[in-house]
Amino acid sequence: MTSPVVDPGSSVPPFEQLRTQLAAQIESGQRAEGAKLPPVRRLAEQLGLAANTVARAYRELEAAGLVVTGGRNGTIVAPGRVRAVDPAASRAADRYLEAMGELGYDADAAVDYLRRKGA
Repeated sequence: MTSPVVDPGSSVPPFEQLRTQLAAQIESGQRAEGAKLPPVRRLAEQLGLAANTVARAYRELEAAGLVVTGGRNGTIVAPGRVRAVDPAASRAADRYLEAMGELGYDADAAVDYLRRKGA
């Protein structure tokens, strides 16, 4: 599993970059149901972010039903949120996101483009 990466030069706020990456990992099955996410302070330190930035990303993931926070017990991937991974589909999605990135689209914009196209 790839650790999240935050681009300080991006126009996308750091909490949103983190939220998007973690959501994609959960929905693709890279983070298993019940798997613990790193503690807020540790992840903030690893990424060079303020703890409140990571906490906001976690809150938004919880609001979306992707994770469950148990206070001192940590934050885990919510039950029933992990989809089976189709390796061929995953490679195709990676190629699409890479191509769209070369055109200047971030992952969210690339997905929005597909939705608008009705694909």
